[in-house]
Amino acid sequence: MPPARKSTPVEKGLDAILLTREKLQEVLDDAVRRGLLTGAAAAELLSDLLGAPADRVRREVDRARRTTGLGPAFPIGGYENLSAAQVQARLGDLSPPELRKVRDYERRNANRKTVLSAIEARLGR
Repeated sequence: MPPARKSTPVEKGLDAILLTREKLQEVLDDAVRRGLLTGAAAAELLSDLLGAPADRVRREVDRARRTTGLGPAFPIGGYENLSAAQVQARLGDLSPPELRKVRDYERRNANRKTVLSAIEARLGR
């Protein structure tokens, strides 16, 4: 029997993240220890993530990453691969500074009017 291939966090060429239940539990436990989440909220989040559709999981992982301060500084993970509708679905969890960061990036890159309009509406302009 060949040796098992070691998994990588992000499979090259795919918009996929391999996150084990144990690693997710470890991150949530750390957030509880640091006072960023309650134990009940962490348990509910874990339950939601393990039984939720992929897009919901991505949104929740983004939110947990922002809350704990872990991961890259851009507010929405995998942004370059998201459709305008997927970006709009994630805007509700962002703070005004994060919305401005997304707006500025969007203007410099895809410049999608629907995304920019949704951001401006959330910023109250």
